[in-house]
Amino acid sequence: MDHKFRCNCPITVALDVIGDKWALVIVKQMLTEGKKTFKDFIESEEAIATNILSSRLKMLEEFKIITKDKLPDNKKTNIYTLTEKGVDLMPIIAELSLWSDKHVREFHPELYSGETLQIIKNNKEGFIDKKIEDYKLENWK
Repeated sequence: MDHKFRCNCPITVALDVIGDKWALVIVKQMLTEGKKTFKDFIESEEAIATNILSSRLKMLEEFKIITKDKLPDNKKTNIYTLTEKGVDLMPIIAELSLWSDKHVREFHPELYSGETLQIIKNNKEGFIDKKIEDYKLENWK
């Protein structure tokens, strides 16, 4: 991998890796929605274009945020799994949910405000721990 970072600031470097329009959305879909295959991501409501999805999956794999394997019962289908680096993004995803609810709702009143958001508001650490535990149990066998 030959990636050029803009500078040495930890925040800027992190944003160089996960700060584009799609990378963190893909990680969120994997952690909270159980998405695992290219088809899963394409069929999501975010409507990512296939070329962009391919590019972001490759980049996430290069940075070892995800791994790519074949489905055991279908060797033609790739399955993507988060690594420890990817799972460690769960607190950021939870914080972004809270930030969006607090600061963006006035501009986007249709923003989801269901049960999951209430759970995060009431017990953020518990929510994060449960999502990570569930993901690991389901995917790291």
